[in-house]
Amino acid sequence: MYIRKATEADAETLLAIYAPYIATPVTFENELPTVEEFARRIREITAFYPYLVCEMADRIVGYAYAHRQMERAAYQWNAELSVYIDKDFTRCGIGKQLYTRMIELLRRQHVQTLYSLITLPNEASVALHRSFGFRIAGIHKQTGYKCGCWHDVMWMDLRINSAEGEPPALEPCLMDDTFDVK
Repeated sequence: MYIRKATEADAETLLAIYAPYIATPVTFENELPTVEEFARRIREITAFYPYLVCEMADRIVGYAYAHRQMERAAYQWNAELSVYIDKDFTRCGIGKQLYTRMIELLRRQHVQTLYSLITLPNEASVALHRSFGFRIAGIHKQTGYKCGCWHDVMWMDLRINSAEGEPPALEPCLMDDTFDVK
């Protein structure tokens, strides 16, 4: 297993991993983005936040990224996480490896609290987040309509840095392509 920073050149492969999720309520996106759109997302996210891919035998089998959780200035110390695993490689510990590195990077950036939105039911995602200490922050009942029905969405959160006093300024995620943090 090899974890590295995602690049725009990974967009097509990451889209292939993401594509099966479009037909499910795991994502509320209804149409698969274009390769160009996905490359733009990677470029914009990696300008400040970590975006990681996991490779096994020279094949990308999963990815995770963080982004700003809300736009108002007071929320800047929060980040929202997402992880997607190739359907042929679920339950192999890939999500755990990606999140371990992601949380370390976000902690070094001075992010205070992590959030994850999980469409219910999704036992695997809830279990992954609980394994890191995420707790249920709330459930939005019947908040998204997809696949012919309404879905509840659970917010989970995890404090990763101290909430005492004025927080330090956020720093961009600096890492080389092999997860070595600068």
